[in-house]
Amino acid sequence: MSKYSNPNDFIRIQGAREHNLKDLHLDIPRQKLVVFTGLSGSGKSSLAFDTIFAEGQRRYLDTFSAYVRQFIGSLERPDVDKIDGLSPVIAIEQKTVGRSPRSTVGTITELYDFFRLLFARTATAYSFQTGEKMVQYADNEITHLVQDTFKGKKVALLAPKVKGRKGHYRELFEQVQRMGYIRVRVDGQLLEARLTKNAAWKPYKLA
Repeated sequence: MSKYSNPNDFIRIQGAREHNLKDLHLDIPRQKLVVFTGLSGSGKSSLAFDTIFAEGQRRYLDTFSAYVRQFIGSLERPDVDKIDGLSPVIAIEQKTVGRSPRSTVGTITELYDFFRLLFARTATAYSFQTGEKMVQYADNEITHLVQDTFKGKKVALLAPKVKGRKGHYRELFEQVQRMGYIRVRVDGQLLEARLTKNAAWKPYKLA
């Protein structure tokens, strides 16, 4: 690399000795398609997977909090003196993997689980119904909020019993009615919890 070149344009590897690498010094241009070629055993995989990918993944995991890292575990540092200009990496090995129509680069490389943790901890969630930013409340804050918002009003507390399953649930509605409940919500509609032969609706059948 020329001394006039921008160091941010390269990944600089110094003293790579992983497996069969012999104190390798190498500058790899960023934002370029780079191909490693050579005889079998010349160190292509040792450089690409065991050095560059291993160090990039280790640095990425180190950015997580201590709480998150205790579930993921830690990775050992590859045998290399120094690597500069390295970003978070993705590696797709040359092997046959089980694919499905829903497979993505994230699921095949198993980075999907890491991204879920990242977004859950750092992202800002918004309600898909109102578009407003979602706020986390403590239990006592929720209690005071409900009391202030619905003071003097009728409140219905709902809890799901059957969700995402079709079928007949007559016995469940009979049990609910015996427990003293007078209303149920079925398929988004609030209905009276009565079971009569002449009822205009069948509360025990979910569409």
